[in-house]
Amino acid sequence: MQHRTLGAQGLEVSAIGYGAMGLTMAYGPSDEQAGLAAIRRAYDLGVDFFDTAELYGLGTGSNEILVGRAVKDFRDDVVLATKFGFDLSTGQLGAFDSRPENIRRVAENSLRHLGTDHIDVLYQHRVDPDVPIEDVAGAVKELIDAGKVRYFGLSEAGPQTIRRAHAVQPVSVLQTEYSLFERDAEQLFATLDELGVGFVAYSPLGRGFITGTAKPAGEYDATDMRNTDPRWQPGNFERNVKAVERLGEFAAAKGITVPQLALSWLLAQSEHIVPIPGTRSAARIEENVAAADVTLTEADLAAVHDILPDGGFGARYAGGHTPTWV
Repeated sequence: MQHRTLGAQGLEVSAIGYGAMGLTMAYGPSDEQAGLAAIRRAYDLGVDFFDTAELYGLGTGSNEILVGRAVKDFRDDVVLATKFGFDLSTGQLGAFDSRPENIRRVAENSLRHLGTDHIDVLYQHRVDPDVPIEDVAGAVKELIDAGKVRYFGLSEAGPQTIRRAHAVQPVSVLQTEYSLFERDAEQLFATLDELGVGFVAYSPLGRGFITGTAKPAGEYDATDMRNTDPRWQPGNFERNVKAVERLGEFAAAKGITVPQLALSWLLAQSEHIVPIPGTRSAARIEENVAAADVTLTEADLAAVHDILPDGGFGARYAGGHTPTWV
């Protein structure tokens, strides 16, 4: 497995990471044993970057506990990332909460849930408009100085916010949705390059649409977020299916799969980008990891651009929930 450096503070991770959200939320009923097996298989194949969050257990710690159990036997060989930033006191998704006292509380809980003495990357999950980002960065800096956290990350933050945070505690990595379907993050790259901040792409396979297995909204389990995702709604769905079919024809001509095309496309955008696809399937993990060995030519990239010049069809969040970047 190739490795990449994210940021200027020394964070080095596998070129393909693993996003654990779907193991406990958003994509239908969970399967603990499948989740454990998936993470361990990823590690066997060279993945050493695992991403979780307090939110993914809605305050119960279930996702972090699962990740911690999965990596227990090789904890020192992997990079564990988790996130803070919501009020989950009711066991449901509530308002933002990045007050320093909450950051410290969540960090202690995450350390306990993960079964570790340090968090490798601690992200602010979403920017809290009620807490100055300088206070957030200062709280994380205290945790870094205490040896409880190694690197500071932001998620879904804009240029001004990144700069202000970076002035207090260097930001190693920004995590934001980015894929063949979702290109808005590209407007942030100049700032990241200037400051020396790496980029982690979540939902790099378009929440699974780019795997070629998408079904129309309403055909998923009631707990699956894709039932309300705009990209799955009538009109957008059909256009996205056609785009994936065209990508499939191009990928087949190169002897690779559409997910491998999508992940290798992301890797080709910058040497400081790492995608974190998530899956419960060992076979999918093997497919995803193989994307690190795919090299796309300029002609290949141009062909992909012709198919999806501006991304997919439909907003990435329903009901005005798309984060606003400042």
